[in-house]
Amino acid sequence: MSGQDDAWNKRWPLVIAGGVVMGAALGVRHVQGLFLTPVTIDHGWSRETFGLALALQNLVWGIAQPFTGMIADRFGSAKVILAGLLIYALGLVTMAYADTPGVYTFGAGVLVGIALSGSAFGAVYGALSRLFPAERRSWALGVAGAIGGLGQFCTVPFVQSLMSRVGWVVTLVVLAAVLIMLAPLSAWLRDRPVLRAPGDSSAQSIGAAVREALSHRGFWLLNFGFFACGFQLAFIAVHMPAYLLDKGLSARNASAALALIALANVLGTYLCGYAGDFMRRKYVLSAIYFIRSAAMAAFFLAPLSPASVYAFSFVMGLLWLGTVPLTNGLVSQVFGVRYIATLFGFVFFGHQLGSFLGVWLGGIVYDATHAYDLLWYGAIALGIVAGLLHLPINDERVERHAQALAQAA
Repeated sequence: MSGQDDAWNKRWPLVIAGGVVMGAALGVRHVQGLFLTPVTIDHGWSRETFGLALALQNLVWGIAQPFTGMIADRFGSAKVILAGLLIYALGLVTMAYADTPGVYTFGAGVLVGIALSGSAFGAVYGALSRLFPAERRSWALGVAGAIGGLGQFCTVPFVQSLMSRVGWVVTLVVLAAVLIMLAPLSAWLRDRPVLRAPGDSSAQSIGAAVREALSHRGFWLLNFGFFACGFQLAFIAVHMPAYLLDKGLSARNASAALALIALANVLGTYLCGYAGDFMRRKYVLSAIYFIRSAAMAAFFLAPLSPASVYAFSFVMGLLWLGTVPLTNGLVSQVFGVRYIATLFGFVFFGHQLGSFLGVWLGGIVYDATHAYDLLWYGAIALGIVAGLLHLPINDERVERHAQALAQAA
C-alpha cells in the first residue's frame, strides 16, 4: 500500500510542473494586448504593424504544432518543452530590443509562435497523457489545466504592475527570465516516446486517416467553427485593451478585464468539458458560439462602463477555451483516438488561421477607420455562423472494421 501511495505522491509534481509551464506560456501570450499601445507609441508604428506580428504568431503556432508533436513522439516531450521555453525567452528579448518592425515581427511572430507549439497545451497535454494511465488521465489534464488557468490569471496583474514601474521593455526581459527559470520543470515531463513495435501493422495508416477525415463533411464544418473561435478570441485578447483605452477607460480596467477572462476560464473549461460527458458535444459547441455572439452584441451596443466590461469579460471567460476539450472530444468521437493528435492538429490550424485574421484585420480596420466597429460586427456574425454550422454535423463514429475501431478507441 505504501508503494501505491508513493507512486501517487510522485504524480503531483508532474501535473504541477505541467500546469505551471502551460500557465506561463499561455499567460505571457494572454497579456500581449497590453503592449499594443506603449509599443506603437514609443516606436511610432501603426496598430496594423503590431497586429501583423501577433497575427503571424498565431499562424506560425498553428503550422508548427503538428511538426512539434511529431518531434515529441520521436524524442520525448521534455526536450520539446525545454526548447520551447528557451525559444520563447529568445523571442521576448528580441521583441524588447527590436528597432524595426521586421525584427519585432520575427521575435513576436516567428520565434514566439514556434515556442508556443512546444510549451503550451499541445505539448504539455501530450506529455501528461503518456505519463498517466487511462484511469488517471482526465484528472491529470483537468488539474494541469486549472493550474494553467490560474497562471494566466496571475500573469495579468503581474505584467500590468511591472509595466507601470519599469516600462514595457524591461517587462519583456523579466518575462524572458521567468521562462528560463521555469525551463528545468521540463525534466518532470520526461515521457517515453511512442514507438511502433516491430511487426505491428495498423488497420489504418495515418494517410488513410487524414483522407478519411478530409472526406467527412462534419470534419470541415468543425474546422470552420474552430476558425470562428480563433478569430473571436484573438481579436478580443489583442485589441480589447486598446479599444477600452480609446473609449476613455483606464489601463487598470483593461488589465482587470483580461484577468477576469483568465480566472473565469478556469471554471468555464471544466464546466464545458463536463457538459460534453452527458450532452451531445456539437450542441454544446453551438450553444457556446451563440452565447458568445449574444454577449459581444450586448457589450458592443450597450453603453460602455467598467461594470459592462467586467460582466462581458466574465461571460467570455466562461466560454473562452471550453471549445477545446469539446472539439477534441468530437474529433475522437467520430474518428477514434489513434490519430487524434494529427487530426486535431488540422482543426487547430483552422483555429490559428482565424486567430491570424482576427489580430491582423483588427489592426488594418482600425488604421483605416480609427474604430473597431467592423471587427465587432464580423466577430458576432462569425459566431452565429459557427453555431449554425455545428448543428448538422454527423457525430456518429465513421464506419470501419469493428476490430480496427476497437483498437483505435
